[in-house]
Amino acid sequence: MSGTDLARLALSDGEGEPGPIVVLVQPQLAENVGSAARAMLNCGLSRLRLVAPRESRLSERAIAAASGADVVLERAEVFATLEEAIADCHRVYATSARPREMVKRVVTPRLGAAELRQASAAGERVALLFGPERTGLVNDDISLADTILSVPLNPGFSSLNLAQAVLLVCHEWFQAGDQTPAEEISYHGNRPATRGELINFFSRLEIGLEEGGFFQSPDMRPHMMRAIRNAFDRAGLTEQEIRTLHGVIYALRKAPPTPGRPRKGDREGAGDGVSGS
Repeated sequence: MSGTDLARLALSDGEGEPGPIVVLVQPQLAENVGSAARAMLNCGLSRLRLVAPRESRLSERAIAAASGADVVLERAEVFATLEEAIADCHRVYATSARPREMVKRVVTPRLGAAELRQASAAGERVALLFGPERTGLVNDDISLADTILSVPLNPGFSSLNLAQAVLLVCHEWFQAGDQTPAEEISYHGNRPATRGELINFFSRLEIGLEEGGFFQSPDMRPHMMRAIRNAFDRAGLTEQEIRTLHGVIYALRKAPPTPGRPRKGDREGAGDGVSGS
């Protein structure tokens, strides 16, 4: 998916609590480092540390894979050992896809993200560890972390490449602080219809239905109109859509009337003949 707006290139590292430091231990391929940087910036993170990388983080292949996240690669720090890379961190979570023969707390990315946000807000420097592409973190690396972070996946096939793992974990961090509503309607410059506009539309619709012989029984008319009003209410109509429906009613009422049923004012109500998209 494409969605880059350089004018809105915001990094969480300078806004509110700082985001976690992403530490890649002995990454093998420059493309994976670049893709991981891209995943980080997708989630508003930019603090990247590399432990004994095999290739330069600023190689052409790394920059190409970053797809515009060059700022992450340019700011990245390189260390000879993991101990040096996390020496200034207060809390460290190590990612792992397999059980370890050690007593260590294991959490999901969702819980881990919430805990890291709380720690970060309290002024602690937090880090996320990711291991080499081929082997992942070794036990000696895991032993330096406070907690193991494990992504719930298909137990029969839970293998992730480096950038996928970084994106999954960093996205949980992002979501833990994101205020985007779960659902919203985009009106594209329009506005929701007012109650008065809806009532006017319902009145004209009822007249048109009566003229067309829709109400076979007078006793059923109130019930049927309530059902129709509820159906339109659930649609969440906009002002433009109401005007379009007025045009629909007007066009239908121009048809020959049902014998014995005179029309009740062809031009009643606002918006006759108005159409829209």
